[in-house]
Amino acid sequence: MSRKPELKGRAARLAQLLPPGGARGQAARAPFVLLVVVLLGGGLIGLLVLNSALSEGSFQLDDLKQRTKELTDEEQALQRDIDAYSAPRALQRRARELGMVPGVDPAFLAPDGSVKGSPSPAPTAASAPLVLAPEALTAPTGGASAAGTEPPDPAPTPSTAATTAATPAPTATTTPTPTPGR
Repeated sequence: MSRKPELKGRAARLAQLLPPGGARGQAARAPFVLLVVVLLGGGLIGLLVLNSALSEGSFQLDDLKQRTKELTDEEQALQRDIDAYSAPRALQRRARELGMVPGVDPAFLAPDGSVKGSPSPAPTAASAPLVLAPEALTAPTGGASAAGTEPPDPAPTPSTAATTAATPAPTATTTPTPTPGR
């Protein structure tokens, strides 16, 4: 038993412009509610897509970090190998394996042709070198060469006489040097 209050003045004139009945309130609310539901649903779907993209990016970042760590470890191992092979003792040992000998004090030629210092041959190695000099590979072992002509042979010096001996290089296999830290 509620009664509608009577409107006076300006409010009464405005009420006359509106259609009678309460259906207008229901009709005006339906599109608004539908709009709010669509916006909320779109927002939730957008957040879901954004969250999935961030998760995928996070997994890719973890994979790239792991790969970077592996490559850094490999680079450090290779740098250790380089440092081990370029150490003076390793170079000296490798040079001796190849038949090289330490040099002596050098002699120098002055521009006028005089010799400064005393030239002397390098000391001979205790064992036969593993690598022969190129002259030893092309020097004839006696008799005629394959081409039929022989180039004039310079006078052999003590150091070239040892390398031009007709002894073949040993065929022993060398074992690789172990890398430090492994």
